[in-house]
Amino acid sequence: MTAKNLKQPVHHVTLKKHHKWIIGSFTSLVLIFMITISIFTYSIFVRQELNYNLLDKKISNLKIETQSNINSLSEGLIKTESELKFQLGIFQEEVDILKASAGEDFSGIIEDVIQSVVTIKTDSGQGTGFIINENGYIITNAHVIADDKGYLAENIRAITYKEGTKPVQFIGYNGDLDLALLKVSGRYSVLELGDSDDVQVGERVIAIGNPLGLGFSVTQGIVSGVHRTGPNNLAAYIQTDTALNPGNSGGPLINKKGEVIGINNFKVGSAEGLGFALESNYIKEAVNDIYQQAVGGDLI
Repeated sequence: MTAKNLKQPVHHVTLKKHHKWIIGSFTSLVLIFMITISIFTYSIFVRQELNYNLLDKKISNLKIETQSNINSLSEGLIKTESELKFQLGIFQEEVDILKASAGEDFSGIIEDVIQSVVTIKTDSGQGTGFIINENGYIITNAHVIADDKGYLAENIRAITYKEGTKPVQFIGYNGDLDLALLKVSGRYSVLELGDSDDVQVGERVIAIGNPLGLGFSVTQGIVSGVHRTGPNNLAAYIQTDTALNPGNSGGPLINKKGEVIGINNFKVGSAEGLGFALESNYIKEAVNDIYQQAVGGDLI
């Protein structure tokens, strides 16, 4: 073979026009796709940044509002605590006075008893009641919670020993015995009902009432008679010479054991020392009847 035969012809690759157009279009599509992705990514970033700023602003506003509410609540709690301390201070002073005025027979039970006595207030007047169940059930005279026309009064409140003024729920009443059952929220010390059949003529008793709202008063006397007939023609009343003021209505008549033997109901205005209290055994039966009709079961 000669050197001439070893030489091979050189072929140049020449792209045709339609090949160039295809490659150019593909490149353009890639660029457009990349630009679109970039724009889309940027818009997502901008939107997220905007949402983050809005969320951060809401959180900041919420923090400010929450702190403001906490400050207001704290101020309210401090004010309430101060009012309760002031009220408890007044009660303690009254307890000391009551102990001194009640004599040796009752001074040992006054502080326990008074914690279960409440003031009952309405828009028409006020009276007394006492707690007979730890869940806040109160008994009082039905006329204490009646308005001037004899209907159930509006806005009935109870001023309790430790928790101040509380709204009252009306449960029911017995018109013949002038007895009403009420309820306030919370848990309380209670007064126990004694057996009124065991009450003896001549035994010493006290009556506690609230003739001045928050100002408790105690009066001392003896049992003058038992099973006296009242205006309802029932022989269901204890007669006592214990002084009963208008604010004593619905309050307890208490023996030396600290038991309730009656609920102070009425007095004979034309005579001195003629007060009458519905006997505790009648109270118990009537209260359970009221509770049975309203809720079911026995309460005491």
